[in-house]
Amino acid sequence: MKYSIEKVAALIGARRFGEMECDVQWVLTDSRSLCFAESTLFFAIKTERNDGQKYVDELYQRGVRGFVVQQLPKDWQTAYPDANFLKVDNSLLALQRLAERHRDEFSIPIVGITGSNGKTVVKEWLHQILSPSMVVTRSPKSYNSQVGVPLSVWLLDERTQVGLFEAGISMPGEMDALRDIIQPTIGVLTYIGGAHQENFETVEQKCREKWKLFKDAKTIVVNIDNSLVAKMVEEGGKKRKVIACSRIDPKADMFVKRVEKHDNHTNITYAFQGQEGHFDIPFIDDASVENAVLCAAVALHLGITQTTLSQRMPSLEPVAMRLEVKEGRHGCTLINDSYNSDINSLGIALDFMNRRPDHKGRKRTLVLSDIYQSGMPPQMLYKTVSDMAKSRGVERFIGIGPEITAHAGLVDIDDKAFFKNTEDFLESNLFSNLHDEVILLKGARNFNFDRLTDMLVQKVHETILEVNLNALVANLNYFRSFLKPTTKIVCMIKADGYGAGAVEIAKTLQDQRVDYLAVAVADEGVSLRKNGITGNIMVMNPEMSSFKTLFEYDLEPEVYSFRLLDALIHAASKEGIAGYPVHVKLDTGMHRLGFDPVKDIDLLLEKLKGQSAVMPRSVFSHFVGSDSDDFDNFSLIQYQRFIEASNKLQQAFSHKIIRHIDNSAGIEHFPERQLDMCRLGLGLYGISSRDNKILNNVSTLKTTILQMRNVPKEETVGYSRKGILTKDSVIAAIPIGYADGLNRGLGRGKCYCLVNGKKAPYVGNICMDVAMIDVTGINCQEGDTVEIFGDHLPVTVLSDTLGTIPYEILTAVSNRVKRVYFQD
Repeated sequence: MKYSIEKVAALIGARRFGEMECDVQWVLTDSRSLCFAESTLFFAIKTERNDGQKYVDELYQRGVRGFVVQQLPKDWQTAYPDANFLKVDNSLLALQRLAERHRDEFSIPIVGITGSNGKTVVKEWLHQILSPSMVVTRSPKSYNSQVGVPLSVWLLDERTQVGLFEAGISMPGEMDALRDIIQPTIGVLTYIGGAHQENFETVEQKCREKWKLFKDAKTIVVNIDNSLVAKMVEEGGKKRKVIACSRIDPKADMFVKRVEKHDNHTNITYAFQGQEGHFDIPFIDDASVENAVLCAAVALHLGITQTTLSQRMPSLEPVAMRLEVKEGRHGCTLINDSYNSDINSLGIALDFMNRRPDHKGRKRTLVLSDIYQSGMPPQMLYKTVSDMAKSRGVERFIGIGPEITAHAGLVDIDDKAFFKNTEDFLESNLFSNLHDEVILLKGARNFNFDRLTDMLVQKVHETILEVNLNALVANLNYFRSFLKPTTKIVCMIKADGYGAGAVEIAKTLQDQRVDYLAVAVADEGVSLRKNGITGNIMVMNPEMSSFKTLFEYDLEPEVYSFRLLDALIHAASKEGIAGYPVHVKLDTGMHRLGFDPVKDIDLLLEKLKGQSAVMPRSVFSHFVGSDSDDFDNFSLIQYQRFIEASNKLQQAFSHKIIRHIDNSAGIEHFPERQLDMCRLGLGLYGISSRDNKILNNVSTLKTTILQMRNVPKEETVGYSRKGILTKDSVIAAIPIGYADGLNRGLGRGKCYCLVNGKKAPYVGNICMDVAMIDVTGINCQEGDTVEIFGDHLPVTVLSDTLGTIPYEILTAVSNRVKRVYFQD
C-alpha cells in the first residue's frame, strides 16, 4: 500500500518541511538495508549508542527523499532541496504510530503470538498450514521487537487475508506499545519459561506482561495445562473467548486424547469442540507436539477443516532459524538460507550478503527457487525480486523452478540463467563452472537445495566449529549497555578471533560499527584488509620487520618500548610519512610490556614531541585483576598511575588522545573507569571472568560418531593400553584428536563430551585424529552428533579440568576444523 507523504505527516502528527510530492511504500530504520529509494521513508531513530540522523546525507545521496527526524539538518533547504522532512519529538514512537494507523485500515483476522519459546515456530507453522488457502502476511524471521513489530505490521496490504505477528519483550512495560500496533483479534500464548528472564523478578511477572497483548483480543488460544496460564485465564473471567488446549482436561476446547510417538513422526488424536480428528506431524519432541496443537486450534478456529488439517500437518517443515555461512569449493563462499523462501526473508538475506565486504571482488550470485504463497501476482512478485536483487548488488541470478523460469524476462540482471528443477541445474555446465563467487542459496523445501549445499560445500573434516554471530552481537550489546554513548570500543580478534575465525568475526563487528579491531601481529591485520575490512585496526604486538606492512595496509601499531618507538619513527620518516597513529602502552603493574608511567614518561614525551613521523592516537594499560574483587585495591593503584601519566601525555598535545584501561571484566566491574574507550576480549565470545550468566555462547565444537563397538570388561582401548575397562562397554570413535585441538590431558576419563545430551567420558589416550568415548547406556548410533564444548557443555569445564583458562581451549582449535557461521 502507498501513502502520500502528506498523509503520513498527518498520521504521525509531524510538521512537514519540504514540498516535494512523493508516495511512501517502504519504511526504513537501518541505512544499510536500503532497496527502493524513491518510495522509502527513513525513520532516523536515536538510541543510546547511535543516531539515525547521521545517515540522512548518505541516504539522500542514494536517492531517498523522505525522512522522519527529531531535528532538522542544518541548511536543509539548500543541502536537500527536493527532500521532505517530517519533524517529530521521537522517531521510534512515530514509526510505531504509523504502524498503528496502518493496522487500523484492516478488518481481518490478526494473530498475535507471544511466549518465552516457540513464537517463531508457531508463526511459521501457521503460515504453512494457512497459506495454501489464504493470503498470509507474517513477521519476517523473528521481527518481534519495538522496531521489528511496526516494520512487520507495515507489510499488511490490500491482498492480505490474515496476519501473523510475533511480539517479544525483554522488560516490563514493553508490551503496551506492541499490543497497540498489532491489535490482535486472536492471541496465542506459547510456552512460558525462564528464557529472557533477566529483567523480570518472577516468571509470573513476565507472563502477566505478555498477557497484556491479549487485552482487546476476541479469542485467546492457550495451553491450559500450565498452572500459571490457567490462573491468567481464570482471572480474565468471561471477557473473551478462550480456546483451551489440554492433554489432561477432556472438557477443554482442544482436548488431546492420544499422542503416539514413532521413529520419525507423531500421531495426535484430538477433539476440537467435541469433534474428534487426528493428524501426524514429522517431529517427535514434546515442544513440537505442544506447538502443533496450538497451531491446529488456531487453524480450526479460522475455518480450516479437520480433513484439510490432517492433510497439511504431515508436511510441516522445520523452521530454519539460522542463516549459515560456509566455505565452498573453488574459492566460493556459501550463504545458506534455504527453506525461508519468501519475499521478506529474501530481503534480509540479500542485505546480509550485500553488507559482507569482499575485498577479493568475487561475483555475488543468487540461486533462488519459485516463491510460493506470496499473495502477489507472479509478474509483480518476480519484478520485485529482480529489483531487490539488483539493488543489493547481485551480479548473477540463477532461477530454479517452472514459475520463475516462466517469468525470466522480468529479471533485469544481465548474467542470468533458469532451470526447471534442481537436478537440471546440478547437471549443467554452469553449476560445474561456479568459482570465486559469493553464493546465496534460497529455495523452497521441495526443491531440495540441501543437495546444492552438499555439492558446493568444501569437503573437509566431519568435525566443525559452529560460530553463532547473533550471540556475538548480543554479547557486544551487553557490554555496550555499560558504556556511555560517547565511549568507544575496541574488539579483540587476535588469535584468529579467539579461534572463531577472525575474518567473519571482523565482518560482523564492522557491520555493528565498532570503533576499533585489535589483532596481535601485522599479518593478521593484512588478512582482514584483504577480506574487505576497512575500519581501524590496532596491532598489539608489532614486529620490527613488519613496519612496511603496517604502513601499506593502514595498521596502527602499539608502542611499548623506546627501542620499538625509535625504530618505528625511523622507518616512518624514511618512507616520508607524517602523523602516523600509534597506541602508547603504559605498564601500571602487569610488568609484561609497556613504558614505566613514572620513570619513562618524561623521555617518552620528549621523543614524541621531537618528531612528526608518528602521533599518539591512544594511551592505554592493562588491569592485572579486574576479574577479582581481591585485587580491587591494586586495581585502584593501577588506575591512579594511569590517570596521572596519561594526563601528562594529553597535556603535551593539542589533539585528543584516547585513553583506555577497562577490559571485558573491567567494563562490568569498573564502569566508572571506562574513560574514552574500552577493550572487549573474551567477554565478546561469551566467556565471563566474573561468573556472568547473561553472556551468550558463541563457539560450539562438534563432531560425529564414526563407529561403535562392544568391548568386554578388562579389555583396553587406545595407545599404550591406558583405557582399561572395568565393565562391558560400548565404545564410540569420534574424528577429533589433539591435531584438531582436543587436549590429550582430557583423556583417560578426566573429562567428557556430550552425546545426545548425555555425558560420555573419554577413554584411554586421545590420538592425533581420533578419540574414543564411552557411550554405554546412551541411546545413540553412528552418525550422531557429539558436542565437545558449546551451548550445553561450557568451555570452562574443559579448561578447569586442564587447570588452564578458556582462552587456551578456544584458540587451540585447529584451522583444519571447518568453521560454520550462522545468524538467526
